[in-house]
Amino acid sequence: MAQLGWVAGPITLLLFAAITFYTCGLLSDCYRVGDPATGKRNYTYTDAVKSYLGGWHVWFCGFCQYVNMFGTGIGYTITASISAAAINKSNCYHWRGHGTDCSQNTSAYIIGFGVLQALFCQLPNFHQLWWLSIIAAVMSFSYAAIAVGLSLAQTIMDPLGRTTLTGTVVGVDVDATQKVWLTFQALGNVAFAYSYAIILIEIQDTLRSPPPENATMRRATAAGISTTTGFYLLCGCLGYSAFGNAAPGNILTGFGFYEPYWLVDVANACIVVHLVGGFQVFCQPLRRLHPGRPRLAQDLRALQDQVLIRPRRSALVYTLGLIPYGYGGIMIYYSRFGLSEVQLYLKIL
Repeated sequence: MAQLGWVAGPITLLLFAAITFYTCGLLSDCYRVGDPATGKRNYTYTDAVKSYLGGWHVWFCGFCQYVNMFGTGIGYTITASISAAAINKSNCYHWRGHGTDCSQNTSAYIIGFGVLQALFCQLPNFHQLWWLSIIAAVMSFSYAAIAVGLSLAQTIMDPLGRTTLTGTVVGVDVDATQKVWLTFQALGNVAFAYSYAIILIEIQDTLRSPPPENATMRRATAAGISTTTGFYLLCGCLGYSAFGNAAPGNILTGFGFYEPYWLVDVANACIVVHLVGGFQVFCQPLRRLHPGRPRLAQDLRALQDQVLIRPRRSALVYTLGLIPYGYGGIMIYYSRFGLSEVQLYLKIL
């Protein structure tokens, strides 16, 4: 919000929400070929591309989907490690003072996150993750509510910065190059906030019918997008009003708030738990990369895949997350806009 300002910020959020809702509705209709109740199922995104477009589109859209999932996984890994480190930093600032050097090395947290995900990788499919999804959703509401509450309190008591209609001011807050880069980064953050659409068909495959899966998915999408967009607007607008153009990228890990430190710790812990569940949901489709084999070979391959291959794929994501954040940030940036392009490409065609 600080990069876009009071005008472009809310408009961008609402525009992405509207586009995502519309295109998700189109994509949900691609789950079955023909009749929405009895037609042939497309179990994955690439299955849908193969059914409706075929040819080189399958490779193109599949490549974009997997690049996006890797980028999302890297983003989740980095964000979770920063939030975990912020808990220690918050305690350090509370007990030693705000001027103390409380910097943390996030590499250990990334490795710990990776070990935890390697254990969760043994769960076979989306159906086994229902409880993790519920916990992640509760955590998401919790830290969003805390951020909104703290921002509202700061806005009422003592706003810390100046706000403008166009966001950060060139020559005052940033130079021209920084303004351009940070604006595109803000747009990437908004696109990333609506990234679940890339695994919508995989999620839809877990639904029962009747009623037709596409009807259920449309209702769920409407409820989900309206709720999350409401929280995005509250967090963005209240955070901007509280801290102005100097607002940190993340008001919970960027230490817009130091006190109450225990509440900041709770919010960051909720972020970590949410991202543990979110990582598993987004990386589930990466497990379906092997072609079919005879029954015995399938069983042996399934065991090898569960014990060895899945953790290896996840380990690649964690390793990329260990790369200095500038490079990781660039990868996430490209994956976000790759998502937006491919999300529109299949569904409108």
